[in-house]
Amino acid sequence: MELDGIFLDLYGTITAGDRDAVEAVCEDVVRDTGIGVSAHDLSITWGERFFHFLDFCNEERFKTLFEVEQQTLRETMAMLGVAIDPDPYCRKLQCYWQDAPLQDDVKAFFDAVKYPICIVSNADDADAHAVIRRHALPVDHVVTSETARSYKPHPRIFETALALTGWRRDRVLHAGDSLHSDVGGAIVTGLRSAWINRARRIHDIGTHTADVEFAGLSGLATWRSKTEPRP
Repeated sequence: MELDGIFLDLYGTITAGDRDAVEAVCEDVVRDTGIGVSAHDLSITWGERFFHFLDFCNEERFKTLFEVEQQTLRETMAMLGVAIDPDPYCRKLQCYWQDAPLQDDVKAFFDAVKYPICIVSNADDADAHAVIRRHALPVDHVVTSETARSYKPHPRIFETALALTGWRRDRVLHAGDSLHSDVGGAIVTGLRSAWINRARRIHDIGTHTADVEFAGLSGLATWRSKTEPRP
């Protein structure tokens, strides 16, 4: 057996995570509204509502990530007793998605990896393609949640990637930084999974166990199981 390729998460795995960007947006909201909560606490409350919403936003109920951000920020603030227009705040976050900085080990990863790469990302098309162009990432395929009209861990986004690439299910490894979205989604789709645990966290949303775990992409680049890449 041999790997046909690697499905690879984008945000938080190839690029830096969005924690600082989200908290900066929340600082703007707190300043503009005078609401009596900290930006950090608002980011947690908004984030919990946001990620819960994604799990029920697939196929015929699909909304883009930007629409989900708008709706969940509006609902979060309404719950706190404040009515706001979420658009300017979500636009600021969108700017981050389109220009997110790379993790330090990304260039070395792409220089060393021997397998073709398909990005599989919970992202809107424009944002994902913008950041890929911005950093000239040498990937072979890109599948976003907007393309598949589903969000990881829903299997439809992985099935879309399998159909696009033509890779065999039992010869694909999906790697990402989320136990819930990446590892959980790979498991339900019948793919092998790798957890990119950069922070060496002892807790993550989700309780799934990955087939392999790495502290960064350098370990993934040199990984060999019982398979070998195609010549």
